[in-house]
Order: sequence, then structure tokens, then C-alpha cells
Amino acid sequence: MKRPSIKDVARVAGCSLSTVSLVVNKRGYVSEEMRARVLKVVEELGYHPTQSARGLASQTSGNIGFILRDDHFSKAEPFYTKVFLGAEFAARDLKYYLLLTTVAARYTEDDLPRFLLERNVDGVIIAGKVDLKLLHRIDYFGIPVLLVDFEIKRKMYPAVLIDNRGGAHAAVTHLLSLGHRDIAFVGADIEHPSLAERLMGYRETLVDAGIAPLAAFAETSEPDSISACGARAMARLLSRRPLPTAVFAANDAMAIGCIQEIRKAGLRIPEDIAVVGFDDVDTSAHVQPRLTTVRVSKEELGRHAVEQLASIIHNGDTHVTTTHVPVDLIVRESSGSHVSPAVAGEAVLAGT
Repeated sequence: MKRPSIKDVARVAGCSLSTVSLVVNKRGYVSEEMRARVLKVVEELGYHPTQSARGLASQTSGNIGFILRDDHFSKAEPFYTKVFLGAEFAARDLKYYLLLTTVAARYTEDDLPRFLLERNVDGVIIAGKVDLKLLHRIDYFGIPVLLVDFEIKRKMYPAVLIDNRGGAHAAVTHLLSLGHRDIAFVGADIEHPSLAERLMGYRETLVDAGIAPLAAFAETSEPDSISACGARAMARLLSRRPLPTAVFAANDAMAIGCIQEIRKAGLRIPEDIAVVGFDDVDTSAHVQPRLTTVRVSKEELGRHAVEQLASIIHNGDTHVTTTHVPVDLIVRESSGSHVSPAVAGEAVLAGT
């Protein structure tokens, strides 16, 4: 049998589509007589309202757009995939549909998501760094925008962010507690606010410990935070003297690249060089040695994003709010529990 529609209910009840929508959504004024008539027809026909029918009364679509750069999906490191999963669960609980789309790293007019052109979303979540021209274009549509793991100092948007500096402080403090002093930083795309804050937290923690950060120990010139870039940065560190006795990488993908390069050089982890990452992606618990890292609750980022944006949509709140999701240090084998005698001096490359 054909599924009954809102038009069927309106025809049988002898009223308008908007009246049916007001009744089923429990919004606005409808006389008790008409309400009872509509509800009786709804029950008799077995009608279940669709999202579009709900929108007739609220003048909303019930949809939230979720935008990611396409290269965030092409990497093996699934950080933003987990953020989206958390957002999807929260959207389901709040009766929203989440519409996912990807855009290119460099924005062009062709990249504008269709759900914006069709004005089919009540708000937009942008996860990770995107071209600022895209943000300026979205502003034209006058709908709420919320950023995840990205912020823009020049114009304030509501945002859900990671406690990047706190996480960096925990990672470097852990290495300091093990006796390390020559601690390197490996990162990329330092214009990204999250990665810039991790570098800042690394430097601040060393300074607070009375250690001047060495420029030779900060490798930030790689274009992307993937494992191949981490390996190249680590190779440059290994070509210099003195060698670091520990490395704090801006994310787990780069940390895994560091591990591969250190082992390729014939050095031991953590006995010669300890390694700590950031994010706690699934791979970090399976690489050998297992990676000490800063755990980010990626699903929590997505959940907070949807809940905060839904509140803005419903309440029309224009106050810009930034939520920081806390992090935890997860200690595994790659950092070790003590410093070997070799670390007290300079680690020696195999065969030299």
C-alpha cells in the first residue's frame, strides 16, 4: 500500500497542509476541534510525518550541513571521520539529519555545497581547516556556522576546540619527568591553529622547565601532517648533532613516521629516542612500539558541535561561544618508563 502523505491527511481532514503540520509538530494555535479531527485522521491513516512536513510549521529544514576538506577523507588517519561519527549520533538524538559534503583544499565557486545553494540546511558545521574564501561565501547565506578544530582570530565564529596547549604540556611534561632535556618537535601546516597551539605548548613547557627550545629541534616545514612528512622531518633531525633524545609530534600520523625513520636508522625506541604523538587514532595502539599519545575524544568534538549548533538554531543566540574539549595523556611503550644511560649523552647512529 502507498504510504499516506501529509496531503492525504489534509484532504481527509478538510484542512490545509500547514494546519496538519502545526498539529503533528505541536506548534502554534489550532482549535481543539480541528486538532482532534487531524489527530483522528493521522491515526486512521497511520501517517508518520516526514522531515519536510515538520518544516512546514517551523520554517526549518531539520538538516545540518557538515563540511570537510576532501583530503581529510583520503588519509589513512581517520581523525575527522570519528568527529563526524560523534556528530551523527548527536544529530540522531536531536532529530536532525546530517548532510556530509567535502570541498577542495583551495576553494572555487564550483565547490559550494549544493545544500547551501538549495538553502536546505539550518546551520553548517565545518570540521578542520578550510579555505577562508569558503567561509566568506557561506556568510552570504546568513545561516549559523560552527567550527570544529579550527578558529579564525580575525572573525569570531562559535567553535568546539581541542585543549591543544594543555595536551602539549602533558606530553612534554611526561618526557621531562623521564629525564629528557633534548626534546624535538615535529609538525606541519603550522598555520593551522591547532597545530600552532601544540607547538606553542611545547615551547612554553620547556621554558617553564628552564630549558631554552633549540631552533634545530623544531621541524615544522613539512606541508602536511601525514606519516611520510613525519619521516622526512625525522630524517633531517637525525642528520644533525646533537640528536634529540625524545620527539613530540604534532599528531600520531607524524609520530608513526618518526618511529619508522628512527628504526630505519638503527636506533631503539624508546631507549635511544622516545616518541610521543597527539590524537590517539586507532593505529597508535597497534604500531610497534605502541605509541604514547594525547587522547582526543573525537566523538565528543562532534557531539558538542551538533548540540551547540542546534542550540544556536533554536534559540537564535548570537553570542559567540568556544568550547574546549579536554584531553588525556595515554602512556605506552614508545616513551618508556625510564631513561637509559645512552640518553644521558648523545644517541649514536648505528654504524657510525
